[in-house]
Amino acid sequence: MMHEIKSICVYCASSAQIDQCYFDEARRLGQILAEQGIRLINGAGRFGLMRATTDGCLERGGQAVGVIPTFMIQEGWVHPGMTEIVETTDMHIRQQKMADMSDAAIILPGGCGTLAELTELIIWKQLGLYLKPIIILNVEGYYDPFLQMMKQAADKNFLRTMHTGIWRVARTAQEAVDLALSTPLWDEEVRKLASI
Repeated sequence: MMHEIKSICVYCASSAQIDQCYFDEARRLGQILAEQGIRLINGAGRFGLMRATTDGCLERGGQAVGVIPTFMIQEGWVHPGMTEIVETTDMHIRQQKMADMSDAAIILPGGCGTLAELTELIIWKQLGLYLKPIIILNVEGYYDPFLQMMKQAADKNFLRTMHTGIWRVARTAQEAVDLALSTPLWDEEVRKLASI
């Protein structure tokens, strides 16, 4: 079943010490979302790929909504140009709110935080709790080891083969948005197959 995509949550790195190619794709992703009238949801960060995605979105007149816990606001980690800020009490509520507010997720390269968000979305979808498209934007093959790990999990029966269809993989920002728009909702009935 298809559904309308009005907002996409972008999960990504806050690190600023990474190669320029990641910044370029993140900014381009923000631009494409704005050009297609899709609202950006992210973690409101003022650094790294979060900033680049927000900057790209705002440059093209888009809306960028940041979801961020109180302690990060107190640390001064908020992007100053966000269209809207949604403050949460902790990281867990932040993740739930970001998922609830968006119609799809695109995951750019990132560290432990981004990997935690990605794997939590996969778990929720496996359990039928999150039915929306999950698109891994595999810039420069960054996620190749993760995807290989997921393949191994399926090969060794730690994961059902059908669950490798929970996510789609894109190489470019444009392909990621196209996949988000064309991927149907996951079937809630898969919950019956959650255990292998």
